[in-house]
Amino acid sequence: MLINNQKSNHSVYFCKKKYFMEFITHTWHWSISGFIIGLVMLALIYFGRTFGMSTNLRSICSMTGIGKKVPFFDWDWKSQRWNLVVVAGAMIGGYVATHFLNDASNVAINPVTIEKLQKIGIDAPNSKLVPEAIFGNDVLQSPKKIFILILGGLLIGFGSRYAGGCTSGHAISGLSNFQLPSLKAVIGFFVGGLIMVNFIFPLIF
Repeated sequence: MLINNQKSNHSVYFCKKKYFMEFITHTWHWSISGFIIGLVMLALIYFGRTFGMSTNLRSICSMTGIGKKVPFFDWDWKSQRWNLVVVAGAMIGGYVATHFLNDASNVAINPVTIEKLQKIGIDAPNSKLVPEAIFGNDVLQSPKKIFILILGGLLIGFGSRYAGGCTSGHAISGLSNFQLPSLKAVIGFFVGGLIMVNFIFPLIF
C-alpha cells in the first residue's frame, strides 16, 4: 500500500512538473501577460515613475559626458538608474527565455504570410523570433542588408526622439496615463508598420 502511494505521489509530482514547464515554455494568453504588464504600470504610477526603453539611450549617452557639448544629453541621468536596471532585466530575461524556456510552437504565424515571405527570400520562423535572412550572421556579408539595418536603426532612433518616446514608452506607459500624444504616436506606429510591410518591404527585398 505504501509503495502504491509513493508511486501515486511521484506521478502527481511529474504531472505537475510537466504542466508547469509547458506553461513556462509556451506563450501565455494575452489576458495573463496584459494583466501582469498592467500591474507593473500601476506600480510605476504609484511610485511616480515613467517607463520607456528609449530613455535609456539618452541616459547612456549622458554617462559618457557628452552633455558638455550637446545640451540634450546634459541632464541628471542618475535619476533614471532604475530604468537602466529594467533594461538589464529585459536583456537577461530575454536570454533566459530564448535559450532555456523556448519552444518551437511559440512562433506561429499565418501560413499565407509564411508563403508570401518565402517568395521574397525570407525564411519561416521555425521557433526563431526574427528571420535569419534579415538578422542572421550572413547579413554581414551583404552591403545592401548592412545599409538597410543601419538606416533602419537611424530612423528608429530619430523617430523615438522626435515622437518623445518609443513603442514601450507610448503604447504601455503613455496610454496607461491617458496621454493623447501617446495615442497619436501609437496610431502612427501601426499606420507606419502597415505601410512598411505591405508596400515598402516587398520593394526592398
